[in-house]
Amino acid sequence: MKGGGRLVLIFGLITALIICFAQCMDSGKELKATETSIAGAETCRQCHQQVYANHLRDPHTHTSHSVLVDDPLNHTVPRSNTFEFNKRLKVLVEKRKGALYQVAYLDGRETMARPMNIAIGSGKHSFTFGSWNGSILHQLPLSYFRSVNSWANSPGFPSDKAYFTRSLQVKCLECHSSYIRHTIEQTSALAVKEKLVKKSLVYGIDCERCHGAAGKHAEFHLKNPEVQQAKYVVLYRSLTRRQKLDACAVCHSGAAQEELKSTFGYQPGEDLNEYFGHVPGVSAESEPDVHGNQIQMLSRSKCFTNSTTMDCGTCHSPHSVQKEGFAVYSKKCISCHAEIKHSVKTLANAMVKTNCIDCHMPLQSSKVISFQQAGQQGVSAYKLHTHRIAVYH
Repeated sequence: MKGGGRLVLIFGLITALIICFAQCMDSGKELKATETSIAGAETCRQCHQQVYANHLRDPHTHTSHSVLVDDPLNHTVPRSNTFEFNKRLKVLVEKRKGALYQVAYLDGRETMARPMNIAIGSGKHSFTFGSWNGSILHQLPLSYFRSVNSWANSPGFPSDKAYFTRSLQVKCLECHSSYIRHTIEQTSALAVKEKLVKKSLVYGIDCERCHGAAGKHAEFHLKNPEVQQAKYVVLYRSLTRRQKLDACAVCHSGAAQEELKSTFGYQPGEDLNEYFGHVPGVSAESEPDVHGNQIQMLSRSKCFTNSTTMDCGTCHSPHSVQKEGFAVYSKKCISCHAEIKHSVKTLANAMVKTNCIDCHMPLQSSKVISFQQAGQQGVSAYKLHTHRIAVYH
């Protein structure tokens, strides 16, 4: 190598070393959290242990989670691990390679096997399952429904074949997880393709989905433990009634409205109009579906329209676990309706003081979700309690 080349090489090495040392020195500097810095639920746990423990038992926390081979259904054992579409076609749930798979067989010959990577749904009513294929999350053909304690054909899937190629969109995860990084690729003039970054997925609905990014909050209070007044985080009680409803409407207002931008970026207290083309509320439109449209249904209730303070938090709190059944909710009803007059016939029913829900928020069939059970030609109704509180006949 000639002298000039050696000088260039030596100069280059010296420059690289200077940059490397500079980076090492900079790495020792403390980085300041910003208003959008994420703390993570484990950081919240350090100061809010009891709240965190309660939240772990709340359905919001488990509305998406990784599938465990020994307990995919939260301690429930379905009647069978087999779903038969017909005499020739069936899908089995099998253990393979330390994971659970859904496996399709045609005339006894395996035609498709995909791992059950992620469960979507808290399991209170049902689970559906996703399987990763690179950056695409595919919904699997079998879902579990607690009302029949059995596997069923996933809602909207064909009844004559095992369908493995339906993509679960980001919009599903916006209500069933706290975050996933994604990109949208234009594949043609009329089509786009979503790509998900699997490692970025934050399962369930965590603390910061409801209280906003808490990085700056955690940084301040870990350094200043004597300060009791919460700073740099959204407190539910500080919001207006409309803001409280909006914080729940992000997920509990259905999927029909136009989305202007990803709701993963929504911070409690913001104007939901910036995210949706139309913020759901009271309207003269047809009756909203019982699945996912709780805000619209509540907005049509006299309990709500005659009150200036009633909101979702009046009856629900993700910080307290309510396993006592309808009696707990009924006490909330009676706290406002202690003087209500029931008919003699109604008073004869022993449930009057312990179960207001079955009468005034009865189970109704979803118009958008139903499921097919094995060996049945028709579909079974997916029933949920309506949030339109009323007198039903």
